[in-house]
Formats: sequence, structure tokens, C-alpha cells
Amino acid sequence: MSYDFAPLFRTAIGFDRLAQVMDTASRSAATPSYPPYDIAKTGNDSYALTMAVAGFGPDDIELVVQDNTLIVSGRVSDPQNEGEILHRGIARRAFERRFALADHVEVTGADMNNGLLRISVRQIVPEALKPRRIPVQSGNQTELVTKTEAPAPAQTTPQAQANPQPTAAAA
Repeated sequence: MSYDFAPLFRTAIGFDRLAQVMDTASRSAATPSYPPYDIAKTGNDSYALTMAVAGFGPDDIELVVQDNTLIVSGRVSDPQNEGEILHRGIARRAFERRFALADHVEVTGADMNNGLLRISVRQIVPEALKPRRIPVQSGNQTELVTKTEAPAPAQTTPQAQANPQPTAAAA
């Protein structure tokens, strides 16, 4: 039996292809899982990608957007006099993660706090591609607009009749 997950992916505006990639990746045991990450919808057209990058500093992380792909890579700089390490439990290996971005998706910023890298992403749909409402008029309204009525004759006051103003044609 086959299931169609397309309706579920449509709800993740901006990450349609990413949802498919994640679905495929979750089926593969050979897919690297470092560093772990979360994707959250933070608004109607905004998302946050949060990656756990403990041991990395802001200078060790590089973000590149190229051809609708967000590439997040990390390279650890040399440790500064940490002394003799008896046990290393914090992973500091180099990594590169790629995330497919949908059309009209833009990375708007990134910040790092407490070992978490938060990347803000927003879908910006051009005005020409946004849906627009077209008003539907009834036949009666259209008929009223197309009929022309003769303008009512201008009313003149008795004073205006007694002192007519010269017109440009009369001068």
C-alpha cells in the first residue's frame, strides 16, 4: 500500500523540497546526523532552523546560499590552551549540512546563543505571484455603469440671469 504525503508537505510553505529531502534522509541509515537540527514555523511565512553546534564559535561557522541551497558548514579552530583533555565528549568535528530552499525563500539572519545556531528564513512571494481577488459583479451593476444619463440642466439664479458673464467665445 502506498501513501501520498504531498498534502503534509504543502503545509510547510517554503520547505516543500526540504520536506521531501528530510523524508528521504530519515529512511536512510547512512545519512549523517551531525549536528542535530530543528525546523520550526515561526509565522505565516517565516521559519527558524536551529542547529546544535556546541564547541563552535561564530567565527567557526559559515553560511552560504547558492542555487536555492543553504549550506551550513563548521570548522573548529585550534583549541586555546585547554590543557590535557582526559575525555572529549563535545563533538568538534567539521561538518557541512545542505538544506534545499523553495523558490522565493530568503535567509534573513543568523545568531548563535548557548551553543545553538538559529537561522531565520522567510518566504517572500513577489506581488505578481500572490493570489488576488477579482470582484464578481452582477449583470444589473454592469448595466447601470454602461448607461449614460443626460445631465440635468444647470439651474440659474435670477441675479445670474440679470448679469450674464461674458464667455470666452463672446470676447
